[in-house]
Amino acid sequence: MKTTKKILFVVLILFVVAQFFGPQKNNGDLASVEPFLIETNPPENIKAILKESCYDCHANVTKYPWYDNITPVNYWLAEHVKDGKKHFNMSNWEGLSVKKKDHKIEELIEMVEKKEMPLPSYTWTHQEAKLSDAEILDMVNWAKQVRFKYSLIPKPE
Repeated sequence: MKTTKKILFVVLILFVVAQFFGPQKNNGDLASVEPFLIETNPPENIKAILKESCYDCHANVTKYPWYDNITPVNYWLAEHVKDGKKHFNMSNWEGLSVKKKDHKIEELIEMVEKKEMPLPSYTWTHQEAKLSDAEILDMVNWAKQVRFKYSLIPKPE
């Protein structure tokens, strides 16, 4: 029993010390998504969906929940955001080719239609981010319009 108490005490000390360390935050500003919004021209309802359901993991703007202050949860969230931005980052839209933008929007359509986005692990704690069937339809229709616009732009060979 005495060994168990010592082990628990050491684990507790390590947990407390770990709280003084954390990953870098994704604290850009909303201006970073402006080029994406200007170019893709989403209607107000889509802007609201993007802000509520997408920005945290797919832009340089993350609203962190209270539990992000707890290590190791903060590292898990940071990796989640990093992975999301690797696949689709509205804040880096200007630097992409038309072909790449079209592909990203194509992936957005696929993920939203399959209800794979937003991720279930995100909507467990962000119920407001869940998309209704009507919102999914609106997102997909808007994204298809964006893809059509990109199809009209000549692509370099």
